[in-house]
Amino acid sequence: MKLTHLHGERIDVAHDGTRLLSYVYAPEAAFEAPKPYLHPLATLSGGVVTDYRPNDHRWHKGIQVTASHLSGQNLWGGNSYVHGEGYLELPDRVGSMTHEGFDEVRAQDGLAVIAERLTWRAHDGSAWADERRRVEAAVPRPGSGAWHLTISTAVTNLRDEPLRFGSPTTEGRELAGYTGLFWRGPRAFRDGRVLTADAEGAEVMGTQSPWLAFRGEFDGVDGHATVVFAHAPENDHTGEQGAHPAHWFVRNDPFAAVAPSWAFYDELVLVPGDTLVRRYRVVVADGQWERGDIASYLAEQTW
Repeated sequence: MKLTHLHGERIDVAHDGTRLLSYVYAPEAAFEAPKPYLHPLATLSGGVVTDYRPNDHRWHKGIQVTASHLSGQNLWGGNSYVHGEGYLELPDRVGSMTHEGFDEVRAQDGLAVIAERLTWRAHDGSAWADERRRVEAAVPRPGSGAWHLTISTAVTNLRDEPLRFGSPTTEGRELAGYTGLFWRGPRAFRDGRVLTADAEGAEVMGTQSPWLAFRGEFDGVDGHATVVFAHAPENDHTGEQGAHPAHWFVRNDPFAAVAPSWAFYDELVLVPGDTLVRRYRVVVADGQWERGDIASYLAEQTW
């Protein structure tokens, strides 16, 4: 594993000469809610499984940790969904996540680690939350054709009032509960196969499962990839409104996207001083994996 840090811009991680990921933390356009993201993300054979600034949603960038609705602010980017009015261009609602520094950046053997401090800010620049983020890239068994990310985040409310995490669905738009960790797949992955441990296709939207897989075929090069999203068992958060287990937001038409939502149907309330902790695993595999392949890989890897 090799790590290259272009200070002030990004960190690249490569394995056996193939760039597996870039972690980009340089700020971008204000209306796109500047924040760090992972792009490109690639298989061990080099096939890219993320998209960047697609023309339909310029604020979609690889894999991000983000919040579409946060106490009236939009840290997702782009237009804001307003109940009864639809999506509106409201720049004064668009916030940001600012990079404050790295606590650890290293690579050795089959593991790379990026540990970062961030501040979540409203549009006026005021600090609303502190985040400690850790991204680990591991290639535990190269012969399997797969590697994985483990993304850990701890968000602490810095305000003297609750932070309310929501989504377009909590605001009244049906089956649009996206918020939290978000992946935008490449344009070629449109109409890709979506499956969970016990379901497949459109019926997966808004349901619960320990993992969700998205399978697509590349443009430009021959071959397929399978991207698996799994959430740690401790991700259920208990706050003022009870437990909030993940519900899956997923689309394969008109584009490929996945989010294990923090607030699909109901708002998540984070009281002052409380910390929201989440961990996810993202498996990036060459080929067309079936349920047995996915279950076997996940069972072999400890959290």
